[in-house]
Amino acid sequence: MNDDQYYMKLALDLAASAKGKTNPNPVVGAVIVKDGVIAGTGIHRKAGEPHAEVHAFKMAGEYAEGATLYVTLEPCSHYGKTPPCANLVKESGVHRVVVATQDPNPEVAGRGIAILRDAGIQVEVGVLEKEAQRLNERFIHNMTKNRPFVISKYAMTLDGKLATHTGHSKWITGEESRHSVHVLRNEVDAILVGIGTVLADDPSLTTRLPEPGGKNPIRIILDSELRVPLAANVVETTAEAKTIIVTHEQAPKDKMALLSEKGVDLIFVAKNEEGLDLSALMAKLYNKGITDVLLEGGSEVNASFLRAGLIDKFLIYVAPKLLGGRNSLTPFTGVDADTMDEALDVAFSGVDTFGEDIRITAYPK
Repeated sequence: MNDDQYYMKLALDLAASAKGKTNPNPVVGAVIVKDGVIAGTGIHRKAGEPHAEVHAFKMAGEYAEGATLYVTLEPCSHYGKTPPCANLVKESGVHRVVVATQDPNPEVAGRGIAILRDAGIQVEVGVLEKEAQRLNERFIHNMTKNRPFVISKYAMTLDGKLATHTGHSKWITGEESRHSVHVLRNEVDAILVGIGTVLADDPSLTTRLPEPGGKNPIRIILDSELRVPLAANVVETTAEAKTIIVTHEQAPKDKMALLSEKGVDLIFVAKNEEGLDLSALMAKLYNKGITDVLLEGGSEVNASFLRAGLIDKFLIYVAPKLLGGRNSLTPFTGVDADTMDEALDVAFSGVDTFGEDIRITAYPK
């Protein structure tokens, strides 16, 4: 690892510490180095607050003159809730800027880099680019697809079983894996499940972390016939975490009124042959400012999103258990395929361990 990679890795680690706190903005880290000494560091902490470069320059002060700035994303060039960082960098006195990756936002998209080069500053782009793009995969997806980034998370046994034939699934994985799921919940805007999960488990779908400061994501329930009980945890705890129930206009009006009185929001989408129109739902959620969704539903929800081509990432927890059984549940149901040619090809990205469990990260090819 050369010096540029070393300092960029530090900037990426700083940026990663803010995951889930900056939505809809990207996570960004910045490091200022002069004569081999770190003079300033900064992260973008929260949407609407100063960007990473601002914090780094404030720390560096006069030592920014003649220094090198390492930043994980191209400095912005437009006025939003904060002034453009490209102008700040241009006026800072740094002689060199190292950028991990270009900003996919059409309002920036190379303009920030051009401003710096036009000012005579040496700019290098692409140091640890793949790592930077993976770190901001949600933001890049939002900018290029204009819909939420959807993560399918599920736990299964070594023989691919999600639950017993009775639906019992507590607990497939160990405590360390379950803690990591709460870390995930703390990072996303919303969790989505089907009504089957609510009826079977009555989950709270909140974030439970030992350290303070965790956030509860919005809870989204697919429930075309409004079968959700009024005493369900997701209905009774709307003061703790927002709940959205997705249904259609022909659902029972009296139940709609009762749920609204409980503080539940309703989203209406049309029904098609596959059920509720998930593409239309994603568009409506994105318009509400929801940038990423964690699927925690059962095999029917997973299958529906898979058929719709709406899963962008898989997080698969595998426990060292064998369940067997002809009728044990698998992670995806749906129409049976006739040949292996119909399988979705995925690319494995990484494997992590949590206690005795492993977690496979994969992406659709």
